[in-house]
This record gives sequence, structure tokens and C-alpha cells, in this order.
Amino acid sequence: MSVDGATIGSIGPGLLVLVAVAADDGDEDVAFLKKKILNLRIFNDEEGKLNRSLLDVKGSLLVVSQFTLYGDCKKGNRPSYSKAAPPAQAEALYEKLIGQFRSEGVPVQSGRFQANMQVTLTNDGPVTLILDSKKG
Repeated sequence: MSVDGATIGSIGPGLLVLVAVAADDGDEDVAFLKKKILNLRIFNDEEGKLNRSLLDVKGSLLVVSQFTLYGDCKKGNRPSYSKAAPPAQAEALYEKLIGQFRSEGVPVQSGRFQANMQVTLTNDGPVTLILDSKKG
């Protein structure tokens, strides 16, 4: 991941986590996402079955803030971001989530909040999931 041509984060095997914070999100949402992301069994075991977690494979995380995931395109041609949290709230919860991952000993690289970043992904699988703390 880079900003203005300079690499600010890079990981090997692990997960790219795009984080969108909703206006009604709080500490309980951070706790839910931390637990879910670290324990999802989405990595192959020795038989090629998705049966191992990020913790099992000792993977890393690349965490990037991505408010545009809350883009509502139902009306007109310009997305509405009215469900996204205001920047100060979003940044606080984004940083808290990163801190929670690090407190578990997981190697974490992170994006720069509100920066225009270029993120490159090699999707091995591919496995792409949407997690919503409100839907469980």
C-alpha cells in the first residue's frame, strides 16, 4: 500500500481488511470484528479445506479505512455516505481496532486515515467476505 508513491504498509500471507465505520458503531462493534476476523476459519489446512484461522497460520493484517463501503447508490448517480461515521469517530474506532489486533500479537500494517492510498492485492483463493457487526 502506498501514499504519494511511498510504501507505507506491506504484508505477506494474511488478510487485507477494509474497515468502514458506521455512525452508530461503538466499542462493541470493534470487539466483535476483532474476534471474528482473528478466528474465521478461511485458510487451508493440510487437506486443502478452509479450516484454519489467521491465528492458526500466524498471518498478518493490512488494515485500511474505507468509508466508501457505506456508499448508498439507490438514488441518483452519486453515492450517499450518510450512514458513515463522522471522521473523528471513525478514526478513533479504526485505531482502536488496529490496537486490538496488535494486543493479540498479530502483525499489523495500516493505512493512513483519510489518505488517497493505492492498495495492491494478490487474492489467493479467492476468499472475499463482508462482515457486519450489526448482522453477526
